[in-house]
Amino acid sequence: MKTCPFFGKCGGCKYDFTATDYHDKKIQELNKIPVTDDAIWVAPGLRRRADCCFANGEFGFFERGTKNIIPVRNCPNLTPALNNILPKMAELPWCGAGSCLITECENGIDVAINANVPYFTPEFRNAIIKAPIIRATWNNKTIKQTDVPLIKFGEHIVEYPSNAFLQPSVSGADTLRNMVTNAANGFKRVADLFCGLGNFTFALNADGFDIVGTGAKRDLFKKPMTTGMLNQYDCIVMDPPRAGALAQCKEIINSNVKRVIYVSCNPQTFMRDMEILVHGGYKTTKLVPVDQFAGSQHWELFCIFDK
Repeated sequence: MKTCPFFGKCGGCKYDFTATDYHDKKIQELNKIPVTDDAIWVAPGLRRRADCCFANGEFGFFERGTKNIIPVRNCPNLTPALNNILPKMAELPWCGAGSCLITECENGIDVAINANVPYFTPEFRNAIIKAPIIRATWNNKTIKQTDVPLIKFGEHIVEYPSNAFLQPSVSGADTLRNMVTNAANGFKRVADLFCGLGNFTFALNADGFDIVGTGAKRDLFKKPMTTGMLNQYDCIVMDPPRAGALAQCKEIINSNVKRVIYVSCNPQTFMRDMEILVHGGYKTTKLVPVDQFAGSQHWELFCIFDK
């Protein structure tokens, strides 16, 4: 029996994560993935990010397959802190249309608004200044800031840039970090590619590379690490965006890197990249699905390639 009151209306979930057969249904998304281990299930109700929308003064989540807005004020998949802020955000005098990314940080709530208009009204500014949040941006322009938003990776704390990529839950981030650090144990030199804010970088004492975040600034889509650069390392960690790591994999197969730890949020591009690595001499020694995105059709994949 469905117990989520919004399932079938709100477009945030393909599966009812509160249903007793949720695991059985979602696991079918993996029927073409050569997994080696049982799936790891991250509990629902832990999401620290809510990607909301607004238009014509309405605020909430899109109805599935439409641009209609469902006025969700309490989502059973979100943390209590986000559910506390949703009604207050809905009360704001919204203008224009767009998205509103609400993120629970270590020290408060961050709000990043991307709108189809470059301006906001004085009424909106006054209202959001009074809201119980530590930062608000409108099209990357700061409206309000009372503190620097912070994110914690294990024991390491970093500043959180507005709109930056972040794993949807602390539990999911911790799960993946533990898997990655265990898999990299024993390797002396590790590179963390597509490192973002450093969920893996600090725990591994790795060299990080990405366009933004804590690592060396390098666009790995346009300028992948070369074979010569890769040969400095005996282990590589990759956690690319949904587009995958096609160009980087083509360099990796010509390198001396012994182990590649690949974390993917897109099974389709992962399978494409896996084929390149396998044909290039690597063997898949472990492939574990992680239900990082409870309720959605998406899976996170954790894979170890050895040569």
